[in-house]
Amino acid sequence: MSQPLSVDADEPRDEVDAVVQAWQRERPDLDTAPMEVLSRVTRLARHLDRLRRSAFAAHGLESWEFDVLAALRRAGDPYRLSPGQLLRETMVTSGTMTNRVDRLVTRGLVGRESHPGDRRGVLVTLTAAGKDDVDAALADLLAAERTILATLSDDQHDQLARSLRSLLAPYRT
Repeated sequence: MSQPLSVDADEPRDEVDAVVQAWQRERPDLDTAPMEVLSRVTRLARHLDRLRRSAFAAHGLESWEFDVLAALRRAGDPYRLSPGQLLRETMVTSGTMTNRVDRLVTRGLVGRESHPGDRRGVLVTLTAAGKDDVDAALADLLAAERTILATLSDDQHDQLARSLRSLLAPYRT
């Protein structure tokens, strides 16, 4: 069993410290060490989700809209992908993607064009309005994310990024 994370007197404490301490008191037979990391990841994800929604809403976007537009933007000029490529980028079902693309077409943020290499295929293309919206939303999102990470030194930031990559890598799709 792992030892509980020691907290120096001058270190900040958070609600996870209290949760872990209570579980250690009530169930001293269990190793609560995973909670010290993953409960914090879960709580941080909730804060990040609220920040993301706020940054996107400021530009009239929902999170799912940003995800589709961002996938197209990252594809590079001419900012187009097949529906299958969008599925892989956004990890949703084909029915969900069809609905999302339809809604984005209606809003004028993406268009559909014939696939030059497949007469039956289509490509989803980012419009100028979609590019402007996703670029502005991304800038706001990154500014908000920087505030979350502001208390970390560069070394702490790099170490955290490496550690999270190690945890996430086995789940690659």
